[in-house]
Amino acid sequence: MDHPFSSLRLPIFLLVAGVLLFLLVLSRPVAAGPTSDEYIRGYAAATLQRDFQITADSLKVKNGVIYLHGLEASDVIHDRIKTSLAVIEGVQKVVVTREGDVAAQVKPPEFTPEVNVFLPRDLLFNSLLADPRWPHFSVSYQHHQNNDRLENIGSANFGETFSIYRFGGPWGSLMEVGLHAGVFSIFDLAAESRDLVNADYFVAFPLSLKKNNFSAMARIFHQSSHLGDEFLLSDRTQQRINLSYEGFDTLLSYHFPLGFRLYGGGGYLFDRDPSDLKPWIAQSGLEFKSHTAWWNGALRPIAALDIQSREESEWRADVSLRAGVQFENPDFLSRKLKLMFEYYKGRSPNGQFYIRDVEEYFGIGLHFFL
Repeated sequence: MDHPFSSLRLPIFLLVAGVLLFLLVLSRPVAAGPTSDEYIRGYAAATLQRDFQITADSLKVKNGVIYLHGLEASDVIHDRIKTSLAVIEGVQKVVVTREGDVAAQVKPPEFTPEVNVFLPRDLLFNSLLADPRWPHFSVSYQHHQNNDRLENIGSANFGETFSIYRFGGPWGSLMEVGLHAGVFSIFDLAAESRDLVNADYFVAFPLSLKKNNFSAMARIFHQSSHLGDEFLLSDRTQQRINLSYEGFDTLLSYHFPLGFRLYGGGGYLFDRDPSDLKPWIAQSGLEFKSHTAWWNGALRPIAALDIQSREESEWRADVSLRAGVQFENPDFLSRKLKLMFEYYKGRSPNGQFYIRDVEEYFGIGLHFFL
């Protein structure tokens, strides 16, 4: 049996290392060490303005601790503000005090989230930027290599990842239940009618946890795959595969200094069709988001690498690499539009073609994440 990384070529690793090093060098003049207090303060100020229509002149940040003094609001609003600010990357605790609350200013209390929030605006477990099957809205062009049936592909994905209910967890953590749902479709741009080739349907129910820079997610999911009618009737079609399964997976994630994030985990497929589909999967990845934005804060460099290995493909690695920029606006911090160059090599992520030994493509796309 091949080692999981035996099919990877040296140029892929050089490309990954080069992209990450390039972005790190570009961000170095401002970002150094852990998430800066300046970064946290800017993000917190924008969150208060957007979600609560509050201009926080008394907002201060020191060593990752947010201090907000003199806020005249109800206890419910205080708790909601704490919950919203606590999930910002790099925040260690949140202290909100009222005018005249001297004791709280002298000895800021630990923030233990106990607030129940319905439909919070953000996520405890951040989206995986390079995962080909992470539900979100996107449109991209893909140029496939060594594929005599499909070469120029348009990909249109429709979906969302959002939180349903958030509550206080153990050890001062936050927890939430959510929903992942998406349709991943590809179109043959060389066909006269731009034929729909394949559509995969995905739905999952995740349970997430976050404590400081650590987060985790466990979910139960379903995926099924369908050939497009036009492609099914064409002379290029293959025998239809009724690929469908449910599964369970768990992922752990940690945000490191300088904007790096590392994650990993695995899962198991059940109720599989075809029944001989092997069940075990593994996943890991590395992401980079610069603490420095270009063009007066409008563009932020990003890069992501996702590696998945499956028992079905003898643990050979499926590699997805994306790098580009994130467009930012303080009024829309909860929504992140990304322009990214893409590279993929491995077992086809499109369900009807999963039996292909190698799928390789280069592309460019717009991705819209929560």
